[in-house]
Amino acid sequence: MIDFAQKGKITVTCFDRFAPNLEQEIIALGFTPTEVYRTRVTITGSLNDCMFLNLHLRTASNVLFWLADFPLHHVNDLYGKIKSQPWENYLAKDGYFSVSSTVDHETVDNPLFVNVRIKDAIVDRFRDQFGVRPNSGSDFEGAVIQLYWKNNQASLYLNTSGETLVKHGYRQVPGKAPMMEALAAATILASNWDRKSPFINPMCGAGTLAIEAALIATDRFPGLYRDHYSFMHFLGYDEKIYRQMKKEVYLRVKDDLEFPIIASDISPIAITAAKINTETAGVQHLITFETCDFAETTVPEGGQGVVFLNPEYGQRLGDVTELEATYKRIGDFMKQKCAGYAGLVFTGNMDLGKQIGLKPKRKIPFYNGTLDCRLLHFELYAGTKRRFPVQETE
Repeated sequence: MIDFAQKGKITVTCFDRFAPNLEQEIIALGFTPTEVYRTRVTITGSLNDCMFLNLHLRTASNVLFWLADFPLHHVNDLYGKIKSQPWENYLAKDGYFSVSSTVDHETVDNPLFVNVRIKDAIVDRFRDQFGVRPNSGSDFEGAVIQLYWKNNQASLYLNTSGETLVKHGYRQVPGKAPMMEALAAATILASNWDRKSPFINPMCGAGTLAIEAALIATDRFPGLYRDHYSFMHFLGYDEKIYRQMKKEVYLRVKDDLEFPIIASDISPIAITAAKINTETAGVQHLITFETCDFAETTVPEGGQGVVFLNPEYGQRLGDVTELEATYKRIGDFMKQKCAGYAGLVFTGNMDLGKQIGLKPKRKIPFYNGTLDCRLLHFELYAGTKRRFPVQETE
């Protein structure tokens, strides 16, 4: 049985380019990162800390607890390396486990073969020692074992998340070409929004950006909407500790805001979807929805908040030629109605971004899936320089 209080190495993974935002989250939760890479942040902590991180992180993919590093020169050596690990300390004899692997090695042409060999090694160890074996499969219903193998070095982890954390569990109606919840949270964190001033979201679609803004502002963490993780299936898990952590997540929630969050879309169908999603997230009382053209969105005067648009950019929706006129109108809207705000536009087409007609102070790189995107941050002055920090990211 593994000691959930014992300290070890924790690796929190994320999508490429999310690491600065993930690091920001981890520090805010009271941890000190030891290493930061493009797709992961490492810290020192326990499996109990992994439980806490799973409940709280908005921009993470998985929380991994390190078991072992070992040299691995050929796929034929994998079985022996895995079978030598003390799996009886981690997995129940009558339990269920899955394997996930990321492999970059010349002796492997089918990553699924690696998963099968790991499963075979674990099962054979139990059969040899106890005459029984745990069940295994491809879904993440139980414990999850994670292998990273690149060049001739391999690392083995307990994947304490199981299903990825990038989906936050409230979105019942995704809408067309939706922004992933973790991406929405990462862009909001990158915007330097102070969480005390208006958040205006024209072109809201299914409402993900507005919902994530409400969740962030009211300390509603993703653990509110999920109650199953891989860590629940490792030996040593204490249900009482988890329930106490879950209770504390609920107790942190703030019921009200002293500023408006306004979201609009020209499509009544999109607004209906957004309202359904806000109800699932429990923030329907915090967001005002408007069915209108984006340029008619209510923007409170003197708010000094954020106006955040995620327009189509010709990759999946919309025609590029027609969108040029839309982007020009976005620039006019910002100049005419949004003085004093931070103007934010998320786009995967920088040629269209230039049609806005404003010079961005920051161009923050993100990926939306495989699409190379930028979060453009415009300072929309209203007589004096705004208080949002300005820095060139690129």
